[in-house]
Amino acid sequence: MDPLSDWVQKLVASIWRVLGPPGKPLKNLLHGTVLLRHPLHPALTDVPIGAWTVGVVADVVAHFTDKVPEATGDIALAVGLVVALGSLITGYTDFADTYGNERRFGCAHGLLMTVVILIDTVSMGLRWFAGESLHPLALGFSMSGYALVALGAWYGGHVVLGSGYIVNRQAYLAGPTDWTSVGPASAVPGQGMHLVDAGGTQVLLARLDGRICALADVCTHAGGPLHEGTLVNGVVTCPWHGSRFRLRDGHVIGGPATFDQPQLSVRDTDGQLEVKLAEPPLG
Repeated sequence: MDPLSDWVQKLVASIWRVLGPPGKPLKNLLHGTVLLRHPLHPALTDVPIGAWTVGVVADVVAHFTDKVPEATGDIALAVGLVVALGSLITGYTDFADTYGNERRFGCAHGLLMTVVILIDTVSMGLRWFAGESLHPLALGFSMSGYALVALGAWYGGHVVLGSGYIVNRQAYLAGPTDWTSVGPASAVPGQGMHLVDAGGTQVLLARLDGRICALADVCTHAGGPLHEGTLVNGVVTCPWHGSRFRLRDGHVIGGPATFDQPQLSVRDTDGQLEVKLAEPPLG
């Protein structure tokens, strides 16, 4: 799957490059970084799967009985197709930032769901534009598509549950809840970032407007080391996928990350710095 995954990923990335800076707000929206502040793709996928389930059941009932109008399955299929297009776009947008095993499973998931949409589009066309004699063929297409949905959904679930993609990498952060010494304040440069260990938790320290701020160093998106990224105008950019966080409070302002970076409180006692978690990691 690697050569195919690489080609698809480069294709998606090239589309976003063509859109340039104006495409960044749209990309953030599709990731779910803005508005939802939660991955958008999984929120959309429930709608087409539910609609297509209703559609298949309605098609079978309408074919063998007169309990349900034939148009019920047509409408359910159409609703599923419309939302599935949004799901497809958000899925490929997320896929652009995958790597390794999650990229291989993500590619299989994406291509299978693309085939499902094509099959259901053919079914929709046969229902609307072909004669009644081809309606059973249209039903066959939609049922075949539904069978592939099950397989595609399994691959999609594995990307998240098996590979941990889009899961908040700081969800189980066991950072210091009591004040923990992390060294002298003089070690934090006037420009740039400084990495310290706070009782086993990697913490990024940096100065902003005369005070020292602290964030968990592991990026919530894919675990990138934030201290190896850049700090410009109070915004930390992850070196792996370009997620952007406000230094002062860890608020995510640019995807693909959708979860805030855990913030730590800092106090200076006679030139020695101490830190502790500012709030529960799941807040």
